[in-house]
This record gives sequence, structure tokens and C-alpha cells, in this order.
Amino acid sequence: MEKFRFTIMGAGAIAVKFCEAVRLLDGCEVCAVASKSLERASAFAGKQQIERYYGDYAAMLEQEKPDCVYIAVTPNDHARLSLLCIAHDVPVLCEKAMFQNSREAEAVYEAAAQKKIFVMEALWSRYLPAVRKVKEWVEQGRIGVPALTQFTIGFLAPPDPENRYQSPALGGGAAKDITVYAYELTTFLLNQNIRNMAVSAAWGKTGVDLTNHISLEFEHTLADLSTSFAANLENRMVLYGEKGKIVLPFPHYASECSLYDSDGTLVEHYRDEETENGFTYEIQDTMACIREGRTESAVVPWADTMACAKLFDRIDETKPAL
Repeated sequence: MEKFRFTIMGAGAIAVKFCEAVRLLDGCEVCAVASKSLERASAFAGKQQIERYYGDYAAMLEQEKPDCVYIAVTPNDHARLSLLCIAHDVPVLCEKAMFQNSREAEAVYEAAAQKKIFVMEALWSRYLPAVRKVKEWVEQGRIGVPALTQFTIGFLAPPDPENRYQSPALGGGAAKDITVYAYELTTFLLNQNIRNMAVSAAWGKTGVDLTNHISLEFEHTLADLSTSFAANLENRMVLYGEKGKIVLPFPHYASECSLYDSDGTLVEHYRDEETENGFTYEIQDTMACIREGRTESAVVPWADTMACAKLFDRIDETKPAL
């Protein structure tokens, strides 16, 4: 089988992690990188031992004709570059949050469906062995039907108004950086229909959302999601049920989880000792889906990414008028 050829759009830190993951896998390579800055692309290619580099995204697509593009730019440009790839018949693996709102999601998925092109949000956390172990415990009924779930992620984001956290022009805000994890991991692990949702947000001086609070009523479970750029929160997820609880520390990059009985006694502890780079799992799934002719992944299907984009719509509606 010929090597699977990835190209990368964007030359930042997240693209470095992607390159490191590809090098851990057999049968694939990063053959080129593109950036708005040719100098930046050249420097990145040199450090990552990538043969070719471009200062123009379309030129890379036309000349390389890759098997898939990994989009690693800031969220403000995800939809435009996804549509550019689809127009060139190239599959897309796009960093989270893939979209800023549901309008962008609808445009990309409509274009992908028409051309039967694979598109996926790179929500790597859903693939992590510790997260999959929690899903296994839930599905096995180890804590009974979850009654309540609590999910918190928060840190003090750098205050510079020009950085990716604080800048509206770059798609900044807590929603697209960390709430995406809270929402899409919760829906993945519970796998229930949502009946009701309440959304609130606190907004910063630069015009981005700094703190989000989401209350979800599922068929059988209530979930409380809190995320913030304005405070150091305890980064963890806890699922409570009649038979006990499951604790998942640092859920968005989890390496361990614990199962307790109803008396609070530790029943089982799982630690992931094998993962070197958590991006490898989503890369393997991407390659398998594309080779099998699929347009979406069963792990991160379009409907789930669309649902999160609609959550962003709801969060945007809380922004105070100027």
C-alpha cells in the first residue's frame, strides 16, 4: 500500500504535535506544509524535515494533491480553508473547534456531501484510551445509569488582546478553545439525546467569552459544564450514578480514570501507559475512513460537530449589546 500523504495548513505548535504523531505511525507522511508566510512555512519545514513548503494554500493543494489536509490555523479560518480543500477534492482533518457557528458548519458539510469528500473535526480527546475506558464503564453499567455529570476546565488565559485566546478576529474565546471539549466529551460519553439546554457566558473587554456555563438535561442524566479563561478551575469530569462514580482527571488530555463504588471505595483504576502522542488515534481513523471511501467518522460524526457549532450560536446570543 502506498504511503498516505498528509499536508498541513498552518505552522504553529499544534502542527508540530501532528508531525510528531505522524512520525510514530507506519504508512503515512507529511509531504508539505503551507502558511500565509512563506518564511514561516520554510522554517517549519526545516525543523520538521518536511520536503516541500508553500506560502500559498491553494498552490499546495494544486501541486501536492494530498490524500488529506490537516488544518492547524486559528478557528477564524477553519471554514474557509475547509471549503478550499473540498473545492480541490481533498479530504479534511481540521483542528477543533472546527467551526465558529452553525452557518460555517452548514456550508462546509453541504459542500462535502455534494462532492462526497471526507471531513472531520480533529477532536483527539474522544480517541484517548482513558476516555474510551470511561465510555466502556458507562456502557457496562458499572455506576448504573449516570444521574449527574460535572465537567470543569479552566485556566488563566494570557491577557494580550492580540493572542488567539483574547482576539475575536482569530476566533478567540473559551467556547471554541475549551468548551468544545466539555460539550463534545460529555455527549460522547453519555450518548443520550438532549432534551433541554441552558447557556450563560461572561464576556471580556476584548469581546470574547471568558467563562461559559452549560446546563444539559439528557434523557436520563443532568450535566453541568463550566469552562473559563478567567480562573484556574479543577480540570476534571465526574459521572455519578446509583452504583458509584467515575472520575476522569484532565479529561481533554486524559491519561487515567478511576471507578468508585457507592461507598466511595476505589474499585478500579486505569492508567494509559502506552500512548506517546494522542494525535495518533485520530490520524489512524482518518486514514482508514478515507481509504474506505467514507465521508465521516463514526467517532466524530458531522452531527456531533454541528451540534457543538449550534451551542456556539447560543453562547454568542448571550453577548451584551455594545
